[in-house]
Amino acid sequence: LQASSSFLSLQASPSGRSFQLDYEHNCFRKDGAPFRYISGSIHYARVPRPAWRDRLLKMYMSGLSTVQVYIPWNYHETLPGVYDFTGNRDVEAFLDLTAELGLLVILRPGPYICAEWEMGGLPAWLLWKPDIILRTSNPAYLAAVDSWLHVLLPKIKPRLYHQGGNIISVQVENEYGSYYACDYGYLRHLLGSFRALLGSEVLLFTTDSARAEELRCGTLQGLYATVDFGPGSNVTEAFGAQRRVEPKGPLVNSEYYTGWLDYWGEAHASTSAAWVAQGLEDMLQLGASVNMQVVSWQRAQPPGEYMFHGGTNFAYWSGADYKGQYKPVTTSYDYDAPLSEAGDPREKLFAIRTVISKFQPLPAGPMPPATPKYAYGWVALRKYADLLDVLDVLCPSGPIHSQFPLTFEALKQVHGFVVYHTQLPWDVPDPATLGAPPHSICDRGYVMLQKEYQGTLERDGQTTLNITGRAGDTLDILMENMGRISFGANTSDFKGLLGNLSLNSRPLSKWLIYPLAIDTAVQQGWPHAALPKSSSGGRAGPAFYTGTFETPGIAWDTFVKFPGWSKGLLWINGFNLGRYWSCRGPQQTLFVPGSVLHAGHPNNITVLELEGAPPTPLLLFLDRPLYNGTL
Repeated sequence: LQASSSFLSLQASPSGRSFQLDYEHNCFRKDGAPFRYISGSIHYARVPRPAWRDRLLKMYMSGLSTVQVYIPWNYHETLPGVYDFTGNRDVEAFLDLTAELGLLVILRPGPYICAEWEMGGLPAWLLWKPDIILRTSNPAYLAAVDSWLHVLLPKIKPRLYHQGGNIISVQVENEYGSYYACDYGYLRHLLGSFRALLGSEVLLFTTDSARAEELRCGTLQGLYATVDFGPGSNVTEAFGAQRRVEPKGPLVNSEYYTGWLDYWGEAHASTSAAWVAQGLEDMLQLGASVNMQVVSWQRAQPPGEYMFHGGTNFAYWSGADYKGQYKPVTTSYDYDAPLSEAGDPREKLFAIRTVISKFQPLPAGPMPPATPKYAYGWVALRKYADLLDVLDVLCPSGPIHSQFPLTFEALKQVHGFVVYHTQLPWDVPDPATLGAPPHSICDRGYVMLQKEYQGTLERDGQTTLNITGRAGDTLDILMENMGRISFGANTSDFKGLLGNLSLNSRPLSKWLIYPLAIDTAVQQGWPHAALPKSSSGGRAGPAFYTGTFETPGIAWDTFVKFPGWSKGLLWINGFNLGRYWSCRGPQQTLFVPGSVLHAGHPNNITVLELEGAPPTPLLLFLDRPLYNGTL
C-alpha cells in the first residue's frame, strides 16, 4: 500500500477524530497519537443477547481496549431480500453496547467470514443458482454481495471512529489467500464497494496466514495487509512475512489463537495458559497490535477466526471443515477460550490480564464473577411420536413429487431435515444393498423400512445398508444437514441426497419429498400444545420426546446431559439449543442460558432423537459442562 506521505493521506474528519496508519513510525495513530490495540474476538450471534453486556464487560476488565466482531451475512439475510436485525440479530444494539462500555471495534463484515460458522457466513440460498462460483467475480455472486453491502454498510458508517463512533478499522473478506480462486478482480470490486459505502477515511485491511502464497493472493494495494498465527509460532518470522508485503506500518496479528477447536468424534482440545501468555508477551514486546481468538492453528490450511469468548453454535449454525473427509464442528464453541462458553473467567484470562498489565494500566475494579449455575437434576421425558407419524404437522404443504431425489437447495430448504419417501418396486427376499453414489449422502441419512429403523448412511462413512422386504413396502430416508463447510476450496456444500439411491445397483424412483419445518412447529408450541399421540412404544429411529421441569423461582444457566441417548436436537421453550451427539462426543452437555428459562412456571422440553433413546428417557441438568466424553 503506497502512502503519498508518511501518513496515510486522508481528509481531516469534521469531528477532529482520526484513526490512521503511520508509515514513518510503523504504528497506528489515534487522534494523532501513537496507538497500539490489544483486542479479543466475540461473536454476538453465539451469545444470547441478555448476556452481551456481561461478556463485553469482562473483556473490558481484562484490559482489552478493543473487540473484534464478525457479521455473518446468512444470520441477517435469511432469504434473498429478507433481512432480520431484531433480537439476537440486532447488530447495531451490540455495537452501541461496545461503545457504551468504552471499547473500540475492529469490524469484519465479510462477506465471507469462515468463523467455523455455517457456510462461512455465506447464505445457503446463493446455491439455489447451482452454477454460482462463490467468492469470485461471478456476476450472480457479486450481485448478491452488493445488494447485502448496500443494506449493511449504511448501518456501519455512522459508527466509524472518525464519524464519532468506535469502529477503528474494517476487514475486507477473510483469509482470501487460502481460497483457490485468487481473483484480484473480486477483491478490487469489494474495495470499491466498501470505499463507496463507507467513505475514503476508514482504515480497510486484510488478514491472511503468514505463508507467502496466501499473502500473494489475499492482499491488494489499497488494503493494509495483516497476518495471523498462534502460540508456538516464531513471532519474528511471522511478522517478517507481513513485512514482505507491508514494508512499513504497524505490525498486526489479527488472529492470535488462544485455544482450540472441537470436531464431533475427536478428542476435546485445550491450550495452556502459560503458553498463550508467553506468546502474547513476545508480540507486545515488539510493539505489535494483537487480536486474541481461539482455534487450532496447527493445521495444513489457515484456521477460521476465533475468539476471546467463544459461546455456542445454537440451532443449525455450526459449520464444518473438509480435511480428506467432512468434519462437522461441535455445538459448543467454548474452545478453551479465556472466557468459557458460559462466560466464566478462566485461569488463561488472568494470565493474559497479567501480561497486559505490564504494558498498560488495567481498568479499576474487580473482574465480574462467573454467572451462577444451577443443577436442576433429572427430568423424565415421554415419547410423543415417531417423526414419520407427524409429517402432516412438520410439512403442512405436503410432499413434492419427483422421479429422482432433489437437494435441499433445489427444495429451497436451508437448514435441518428432509424426508425422502418411496416404495420398494419389487420383492427383496434376500438381503439387497441399499446404496448411494460416492459423495451423495450429505450429511446423514436415517433409513426406515415399513417405519422400522434400519440404520444410518453417513457422508464419508457407511454409505450402504442391507435390507429385505416386499414390493410396495415403504422406504423413508430422513436426511440431516450437519452444517455446510465453512473453510477450504469447496464452500459449495449442497445438502440432502445429491444422487439417486439404488437397490442392488438398480435405481429407485418415484419419490415423495418432505422438507420439514420442525422449528416453525416447535416455536408455535408444538407438540406441547397438541393432542397426545398414541406413540409406538420403544421403536428405534427418529422420534420426538417431551417433558417439563420447573425452576425453583430462579432461572440460572445450566448444562444438560443426555445419558444413554444417541444423537439429536434439543428445544426448551421453543428455543433451539443445538445438536447433541452423546455417542460420538466429545461434547456431552448442551449449554442452556438462564435467559431461555421461565422462573415460576413450567419449562417445555422437546427432543428430536434420531437413532434411539434409552428405554427410560431421562435428561440430567448439571451446574458444569462436560466437553470431553467418551468417543
